[in-house]
Amino acid sequence: MEIIYEDNHIIAVNKACGEIVMIDQTGDTPMLDAVKQYIKEKYEKPGDVFLGLPHRIDRPTSGIVLMARTSKTLTRFNKMFQKKDQIKKTYWAVVDAAPIPREGTLEHWITRSREKNKSFAHSFQAEDSKHAILHYRWVAQSENYHLLEIELVTGRHHQIRAQLSRIGIHIKGDLKYGFPRSNPDGGIHLHARRIEFMHPVKKEPVVIVAAPPDEPLWNAFVKMVSPSGIPV
Repeated sequence: MEIIYEDNHIIAVNKACGEIVMIDQTGDTPMLDAVKQYIKEKYEKPGDVFLGLPHRIDRPTSGIVLMARTSKTLTRFNKMFQKKDQIKKTYWAVVDAAPIPREGTLEHWITRSREKNKSFAHSFQAEDSKHAILHYRWVAQSENYHLLEIELVTGRHHQIRAQLSRIGIHIKGDLKYGFPRSNPDGGIHLHARRIEFMHPVKKEPVVIVAAPPDEPLWNAFVKMVSPSGIPV
């Protein structure tokens, strides 16, 4: 578990592929419990530790997960996440093709199948659908793959995966949304890279950047994007 930001109100973790944020049917230890234990031991807190979860990312996805250490912070975060302009979320995705045009906006209507645990992007307002918007930008290319930077405007179930699949672009390792092969670790090359917001208590700007998983393809793209090693 990698803690990448911490103060009296907020804690942020760089989640690894395969980790679950909250308890599910697998019975695996969720990140929420692990962070509670970390806080309990570090600060020698008696009794239960409060930790609120204003958002989450998919199990096969890596990257930033924000958590609230107080109920006041959680309430304020919940309101911030409900608005489109108060928290800027940037993802990196390694995909099998370059979009045309190489920079633009995707706007769809998302429906969700709970039975399949999958979402579908439509060009029309389907029944029981939710509006979904993201901005994308092509960043770099390796021999076989492309790196996209994605700003998520809305936060729908499997939104990035579903919207990219709808335009014929697939995230490496994402069998569920059309990539032909899984990754060895069962994860996908989708990473919650950066998050920017006004601190809900201190009222100061906060920028958190998470390094992608330490594996050859991610490492190659990081060198292309930031040869100096400065986070972007």
